[in-house]
Formats: sequence, structure tokens, C-alpha cells
Amino acid sequence: MSLLSPRNDQPLIQRKQSFGSLEMVNMELDKQLDLQQPFGVDYGKLENGLVYYVKCNPKPRKRASLALAIKVGSILEEEYERGVAHIVEHLAFSATKKYTNHNIVKFLESIGAEFGPCQNAVTSFDETIYKLLIPIDKPELLSEAIQVLAEFSSEIRLSKDDLEKERGAVMEEYRDNRNANGRILDAYWTLMMEGSKYADRSPIGLENVIKTVSSQTLKKFYQKWYHLCNMAVIAVGDFSDTKSVIELIKTHFGHKYSALDPPSIPHFQVPSHEDPRFSYFVEPEASGSAVMISYKMQVDELKTMKDYREMLVKSMFRIALNRRLFRISRRKDPPYFSCSVASYVLVRDLKAYIMSSSCKEKGTLEALESMLIEVARVRLHGFSEREISVVRDLLMSSIESAYLERDQIESTSLRYEYSQHFTHNKPIIGIEYEAQLQKSILPDILASEVSKFAEKLWTSCSCAIQIVEPQAFASVDDMKNIVMKIDKLENERSISPWDDEQIPEEIVSLKPNIGTIVQQREHENIGATELILSNGMHVCYKCTDFFNDQVNFLGFSYGGLSELPENKYFSSSMGSTIAEEIGMYGHRPSVLMDMLAGKRVDVDVEVRSYKRSFYGDCSPFYLETAFQLVYQLFTTEVTPDDEVIKRVMQVKEETILARERDPYTSFSNRAREINYGNSYFFRPFGISDLQKVDPLKACEYFNTCFKDPSTFTVAIVGKINPTVAVPLILKYLGGIGKPPEPIFHFNCDRIKSLPFKFPKSMTREVVCSPMIEAQCMVRICFPIELKHGTMIYNASVSEFIHGDLPCLTGDIGGDIQIDFSCDPKISLKLVGISIYVVQTFIFVRVPIFDIHVDMALNEILRLQEEGPSDQDVETILEIEQRAHENGLQENYYWLNLIIGSYQSRIYSGDIGTSFKILDETRSKVRNSLTPLTMQLALRRIMPRNNPHTVVILMPQTSWFKRIKSFSQWTLHGIDMKVSHLTIFPTINYDYE
Repeated sequence: MSLLSPRNDQPLIQRKQSFGSLEMVNMELDKQLDLQQPFGVDYGKLENGLVYYVKCNPKPRKRASLALAIKVGSILEEEYERGVAHIVEHLAFSATKKYTNHNIVKFLESIGAEFGPCQNAVTSFDETIYKLLIPIDKPELLSEAIQVLAEFSSEIRLSKDDLEKERGAVMEEYRDNRNANGRILDAYWTLMMEGSKYADRSPIGLENVIKTVSSQTLKKFYQKWYHLCNMAVIAVGDFSDTKSVIELIKTHFGHKYSALDPPSIPHFQVPSHEDPRFSYFVEPEASGSAVMISYKMQVDELKTMKDYREMLVKSMFRIALNRRLFRISRRKDPPYFSCSVASYVLVRDLKAYIMSSSCKEKGTLEALESMLIEVARVRLHGFSEREISVVRDLLMSSIESAYLERDQIESTSLRYEYSQHFTHNKPIIGIEYEAQLQKSILPDILASEVSKFAEKLWTSCSCAIQIVEPQAFASVDDMKNIVMKIDKLENERSISPWDDEQIPEEIVSLKPNIGTIVQQREHENIGATELILSNGMHVCYKCTDFFNDQVNFLGFSYGGLSELPENKYFSSSMGSTIAEEIGMYGHRPSVLMDMLAGKRVDVDVEVRSYKRSFYGDCSPFYLETAFQLVYQLFTTEVTPDDEVIKRVMQVKEETILARERDPYTSFSNRAREINYGNSYFFRPFGISDLQKVDPLKACEYFNTCFKDPSTFTVAIVGKINPTVAVPLILKYLGGIGKPPEPIFHFNCDRIKSLPFKFPKSMTREVVCSPMIEAQCMVRICFPIELKHGTMIYNASVSEFIHGDLPCLTGDIGGDIQIDFSCDPKISLKLVGISIYVVQTFIFVRVPIFDIHVDMALNEILRLQEEGPSDQDVETILEIEQRAHENGLQENYYWLNLIIGSYQSRIYSGDIGTSFKILDETRSKVRNSLTPLTMQLALRRIMPRNNPHTVVILMPQTSWFKRIKSFSQWTLHGIDMKVSHLTIFPTINYDYE
């Protein structure tokens, strides 16, 4: 394999100094910023009105990120057209003048380009964006991809047949949006946009329009609004030059002409309002109780230095307020579990600052009061200089990172910037100049200036407040009373100042005893160095130059939750959650947040079925801080704290209750029970299980999980300077003391498997769940077993191999799942059910022969009998190769390759050899992959006589409707085991 070797063009310390030596800019606030031309991109317009942006960018290599941005969205639809803009976007990939029968999709797949739902196009209120990420190692690929965009601009076919074929896909997307979150967001959007056309122009449209709109209506909309003067082509990629790309754009677009006098894009106002708007939204399927407060305002104009300074002030306000809100959420008996404020561009020229919180049931009024008080507190007393100093460090760190990575930005990120410039006039001034501006402006921004922005967040400033509850416990009048109460407290200046926490200077209080290197090995085939430390820890590091400001790391040890008996499982599984809230790194989370301010470092832990791990990423300049946190993780004794335990248990209880309200829960629970039995490990955590949790035992288990360094293997990949990194490894990783007795000394052969057994016979079952809006979900599950000696290169994303079981030397078992949703009305007509009544329950005998299930099963049967086509195999190989090539340019990819080499079943102490075998295996698999070998592999993994399970989620209907439907249902002769499901008939749902 050819490795991407580091170039080391510029030493790391020089890059760090390059930011420090940036010149300050002249701070004349009235000075105009140069915004006529977007910085760093070839920008122009063809004679027909089409705008273009072309940029050479080497990341990822041999790839191009393309887009066709159109200033046409759902806001332009008339009442009878609601949803048309989105349908046009869908049909673009079905057929155009040159490409028919989804040939565009086939072309993209054949070259290994990304393709998938919401991945290649998006329709919003004000624009439609078509996106392509393609390889350009062959000259003709770029030309054809630009031609595809040209077809979208004026040649989408929009025939009656195309429309009929696509309605189902659009309706499925519509149904997916009709869940609890969709209804909540729709209600809040309508509240915020009241009085504007935006209030009722959701891009997904209306069900009736989707089902009945004619192709002629689509064509009229397309011809009316899709004009070249409303479009821009964006091309960012690893081009040799921009001139040739511009010529390709001219070749494919230059001859096109729109109507002589196309209609101008109208501007739709969203009226402001002084009186706050209120909504108390009861959503029985809500995932929890929540409060949202929005303050609408015009999008900032960025024309002068003063405008840029004001933009930074607003960012500092948002960050400072979020840090306070986080601290409040970690107090004793907090008013909410989480709360944050963010800035969103809602529609063209309009944005909103939205505060949102999640809280306990019946606690929304308390949360609302706390949120409003905090904004009022800032108005009365402001932020402290210490708070703003921390925020200043955070922003300075962020812009420094962006500056250091300025030549390694992804092409997709630049594509997004240029599309925003075209559709929303968002200025592009260049990261170099922006770094100069922030470095010049940030030190002079005072706490008083930041605090003053709170004056724009009055409830009289276009404010909308929504409370969401699963059940009604309050009212709009209660919400109004809270607003009046806070106004009164503020007018009386009865809100006390903020009380700051004391922050320690050092993360590590007791310095470690420096470890030594017992053994060192160089693995040239992966460009990595492996160290065995004196405490037994294995450390493997690989130096790359993919990013100038990134280091990724992961440490793992075998042995996890599968080793626990049932009487210890529930307490131990809560260990990580409790430890995180108490402070697993020796400091409370709210304190650690300030200690890490301005330091680009993130560390987290995970205790799973078979492994324990810590992982994270950091700037190479803060590698010491990252290792200090790992050292603290291993040396901190987490002990229960009553206040923290109470909050954690309350959050967990609310989560359980919210899950039980979700109609999908009964479906997933039953599927788990059928597939894995009623094992405590797979049974979802219930309230009764929560009562079994012993906080002391939870903390004790967590402490033992990260105690013995000799069992851990650590991989580190990124911009590493070994002369700096190795001493830090020895000091902090090597300085972790080894306990006198071994703890969790498992190897991959000694791991206990999860306690489950797959059913031995075919099972098919319907789960009927009460729903507000009808949904249908199907899960087909096939058991698989890979015998000892089977080489695994990779598995599909839909596999379940004993949870997260490493590649062991024994047999590996698990299952493959196929999930899809479909129309419940159609499914009901295609399901045969017989029932009988016993006391107050309905027992439903369910042989399922839903057409969608049969289609999926028949397709698997067809692949077993006929095998895939040559084109299918070529497409799979191309997609895998392109993903592999992209991955070789990413630190996280190499991190996973190294970790995978350690965890491979062929690992025998030498990861270089392990990696070589795995890489050779990949090549062998690719070279041997044919329709026949795929067919035979499928027969081995999923024999035709293998049992499978089918579980279908359906809306629960009334007694009357169910009985009335029996006459329409027929039984097909399918040989299967009849399963039973108990349904409580006390809650009825009428979905027709």
C-alpha cells in the first residue's frame, strides 16, 4: 500500500508563531470592509446571468465538491403548490433530457460518489441546493458532473410517470417528519412566523398536494422560477487550475438561456411585534418537557469594522451566557437538566436568538422563570471581566485553530460558504484577514460592552415563548404571569448578582512519577512507532500532516459489562454517567469547563459490552493537557455525591418516562425480546431497574474500569512531534501507577459473551401502538454465524456482531437487520390477522405477508439464487475504493486502522504484521469479488433454511375499525410459527 507520508513543510512551532506574528489591523470603526468580491475564489457571471465560484483546494485529494445553488424555495409556492419545490428537487435525480430511469444516480454510484437521502440536495424556504462530491482522477468525470448540474438547471423532465414513481418516496419523507419532534417544531415555527407567508410554507408541503399534484403544476413552477439568473454553479476541488473548470462551466451552461423577462424573486417580510407570543403545546409523545424562548431580529449587515466588532460582541455574549446556563444545570435541584442559547438564520434577512431547555415534568414554569431571570441578571449586573476573559480565550483559540488549518479546509466547507454568499449574501473575507481582525479586536472588547447586548433580548422584542409538555400541567396565563413577575423583579432590581466559582490553577495537583520505555518497535509499513511502557501500557503513535491542529487518540482494554452478573449490571452500567457528573477527571464539570477554556482538547470515556476505552482529540499544542486528563482519569477515586446522584437519577427517570411515550418504544422493545430473549442486558432500563442502582457500587465499578494501565493499548495519530510527545507520554501515561494486583486482565479469548440466544424458528409479529399520526416500521432480522477461521475484512453498517465484540479466535455470532418504513394504510390491507378475546386483553395471531417484507425477502432470495450483477459489483468496489482513498487522508481513519490491527483475530503481538495481513486481505477480497463469490458468501452467511424474524410497527386502531377490517384481510399460505402479542384496547387511534 502506498502511504501518504508527512511532508513537514513547516515545523509546528513555526506555525504557532505565525499566528502570534500576525500584524494588527487599523481599527477605524467606520472603515469599509472589501466585500465586493468573495475572497480567494474565482467569481464571475456568464452572459446568461449564471454566477460561478471556482476554487482550487487540495482536500480531499483528487476530489471535487460541486453545487448548483438556486434562489428558489418553498416560499415561492402558491397554496395549491405547497410541496412542489421539494418534489421538483426529488425528480431531478429521476430523469432529465439526457439522463432517464435514475441514470444520474447510477452514474454517481458507478464512480464512487456520495449519494443518499438529504446528501445530494436540500430544499428550504428560500433556496434549493444540489450537491455532488465526485472523484476527478479521470478528466471526463468532472465534465459529466457539471453536465448533470446543467441538466438540473433547465432539463428536468417532470413527466406524469416520473411523478407517480416518486410520490411514495416524498410521502415517506413527509411521514418521517410527522413525529413528536416534527409536530413540536412545526408549532413553534408557526408561532414565530405568525403574520408571514413563511408560517405555512414548510418545504415538505401538504399531504394532499404530494398525493394529487399534477406534473403540469410542477412544470409551471419549474419554468416560472428555475432561471439562470437565479442560479450559481460552485466548483471546489483538487484542480490543476481554475481556468479549465470555468471553461467547462461555460461549455455546459453557456449556451443555455432563460426567459427574456423572468419574474423577480419577491421579498417576504416577517412582521415584528412588541407583545410576546405564547404557546402551551401538549404533545403526548414528547421526549420530555421543554421550554423555548426566541428573540427575532434582522440578520447583521457586515460592511464596516464596526459591524464586525458588533458580530464578535454578540458571539461573546452567547458563549458567556451559555457557560452560566451550564453551571445552573449542575446545581442542587436545578430548574432544568440542560439549557443553551444559539443564533439561527431563520429565513432570508431574519435570524433569532433561541434559548431552549429540557426539564423535569411539571417543571417548565420553573425553567422558564430561571431562563428569563438569567437574561435579566445580565442586564442588571452584567458579566464579570473574568467571565469575558475566559470567552475571549475561547474565541482566540478558535480563530487560531482556523488560521493554522487554513490550507487544509475541506472542499465541502468552502462549497457551503460560497452557496451562503450567493443565497444569503453572507460575506467572505478570508481566514487570514479574519484572524487579523479578531486578534486586533478581541483584546479591546470589555465585559460592559458584551453585557449590553442583553438589552436586545426583552420579551417585548419580537419574543415567542413555547412550553412543551406530555400532559397539561400549566397554561398560557401561567406563562404570562412568569413574564410579568420577572419584569417586576427587574424593575425593582431584586435580582442578585452572579456568584462566580473559584477555579484551580492546575489540572494535576500531585505530579506523576515518570515512566520509562521498556521496548520500542518501528512499524514502517504503517509509519508508526510502538512503545511498551514500564507500567505495562502499550502506546502506538503515527505522525501525519493531514491537519496542522489535530491529534486523535484512543485507548482500550478488554473486559466490560458482559462480565457482570445481573445483580451488579444495573449499578455498574450507570457508573460512567454518575462519574461524569461527579467529575471523573478530579474536578467538577463546571470547574473543569473553565480550566480548559481556550485549550482545544476533548477527552471522553466509554464502558461497553466487551471493552473500556478513553478517546478524544486535541490541538498538538495542548497534548500535555489531554494526557493530564487521562492521568487524572486513572488516578481519581470517584465517590458518590448525594446532590449529583439525585440529579442523575432524576434525569434518567425522565428519560425512561419519555421513552415509554414514544410509539416506537414498544416496537423496538418487542423486537429486542423476540431476537435476543428477555435478557437483562438487552431489556431496556426501566423504573424498577433504576431502583436497583447502588451509587456506591456504580462508582466503585467505574474506578476499577480505569485503574490498571497495564491492560490498556493506546493509539495516537496526528500532528505529533515525537521529541515533544514522547516525554509527555512517559510523564503522564507512563506515570500512571500500576496496581499491586491485576484488575480486569482479560484477553480476547477470555471475554464472556452477551447473554442472548437468537430464536430457532421463524417469527413474524405486529406491534400495535397508540399514535397521534400513523407510522409503520418494519424490521427484518437474520441470525448469522461466522465460523472460526473466517477472515473478516469489514462488515456492513447494519450488522450486529455480539454488540461490540472484537474479532476473536472463536466463532462469531450476531444478526443482520433490515429496517424500513412504509405506508400503514397499505400495510393494513396486506396483513392477515385472526383474533380472539380473553378477559380484557386482545391476543393477536399474526402471520405477516406485507408486500414490502416479501419484496425484501425475495430480493435476498434472488441474490442467493442469481447473485448480483457485474455492474453491482463494480459499483460496490468503486464506492469502497473511493471511501478508502478519502480515509487515508484522515487521522481518525488511521486511528481506527491501528486499533483494528490490535483487535484483529490475527493479531499475535505485532500490529505491523496484523496490519499487513488485513491490508492484503482487503486486496484479496477486492480482487476476488465477483457476482459468484458474493452469491456464495451470502449463502454461507444467510443459509436459506436460516430462521428470521419480522416485526412490524402499526398504529393501534379502535375495536370497531379492527373488526370491520377483518373481512378485507386474507391469509396467504406461509409456513411460519404464529406469535402472540397482547394489546390493551383502552387507547384507540383512528388514523383514517
